[in-house]
Amino acid sequence: MSDRLSIALIRGDGIGVDVANAAVTVVDAAVAKAGLPALTYREITAGAGYYKETGRDIEPGGEARAGELDAIFLGAIGLPSVRHDDGTEITPHLRLRDRYGLYAGVRPVKAYPNAPRRLADPRAAGIDMVILRESTEGLFFSAATHGRPNFSSDDEVRDTLRITRPTTEKLFHFGFRLAEKRKARGRPGKLTCVDKANVFNSMAFFRKIFDEVSPKYPDVEATHNYVDAQALDLIRKPWEFDVMVMENMFGDILSDLGGGLVGGMGMAACAEIGDEVGLFQPAHGSAPDIMGQDKANPLAAVLSGALMLDYLAERTGNQRWAEAAEFVEVAVQSGFEENRLRPIEFGGDMGTIAVTKELLELLD
Repeated sequence: MSDRLSIALIRGDGIGVDVANAAVTVVDAAVAKAGLPALTYREITAGAGYYKETGRDIEPGGEARAGELDAIFLGAIGLPSVRHDDGTEITPHLRLRDRYGLYAGVRPVKAYPNAPRRLADPRAAGIDMVILRESTEGLFFSAATHGRPNFSSDDEVRDTLRITRPTTEKLFHFGFRLAEKRKARGRPGKLTCVDKANVFNSMAFFRKIFDEVSPKYPDVEATHNYVDAQALDLIRKPWEFDVMVMENMFGDILSDLGGGLVGGMGMAACAEIGDEVGLFQPAHGSAPDIMGQDKANPLAAVLSGALMLDYLAERTGNQRWAEAAEFVEVAVQSGFEENRLRPIEFGGDMGTIAVTKELLELLD
């Protein structure tokens, strides 16, 4: 593989454009600091705005081209006023997940100094965990964008929840390896399977596979929690968790809860990783009401960029990409510790441009 890597860049809708621009700027600075060749960005147009203009949610050939490059970076997609005829959102990114088997949805949840803390308990300052969301199956398997058959009439609608052994085994192996990596960096190294195995056959099957994979990782503490209890525990004692692995819909809900614990969705980074392709995006929406107003918090996008750099290190075997990722993470950490990052989202005085500029100075 060449040292010169190419990224598919989908800026998308609303503040997706703003935060993608910020993330690219910061990532490029970290790459330069690590002494690496500059990344090349190949733009692909997609989103609700494009759909409104053309009737397509991604440019012709865009899906195929995205998967041919070394990674995909996405700003945000969706506009409240633009919907399919059935009322569902414009979601080409869900189709990208499905097409490229991006089963491992990695959602870090980390508390930073001087950022809003929703829990009064002082232990909340130490929140540092990861929600690992399966991203191709579960209840999202039958999402409208996939065009998969479901029962539907004017009296009843049924959606399908799908759990398969091959995807679930890969997900759990990914989760245990992630817990091992975190343990090597001083974290607890614990993996919690979050399910509803006491009610649903699909969830009992999910837990059964977890218990089959678990003995292969004796150095990782493996635990279980029902999803309703997990939601409660994320309020009562989130500092006791390290990595939590779960079905798609559960992960969609609990990752937003996690984001709320550490300030808001403006801190919610996301990686979606498959066997051959990785997609990186902030987990927040497009917030078109503040697009172009220099109000968006770019840190979720910036931290997603750091996840992308880590992924490139694994993909290439070149650890300098991981060093670049660490430069970004340290800049964000230091920026909050020194009160140099004060996003408007948190009641501060710094918009998208000012936060980006401060990160560049912290990287210098």
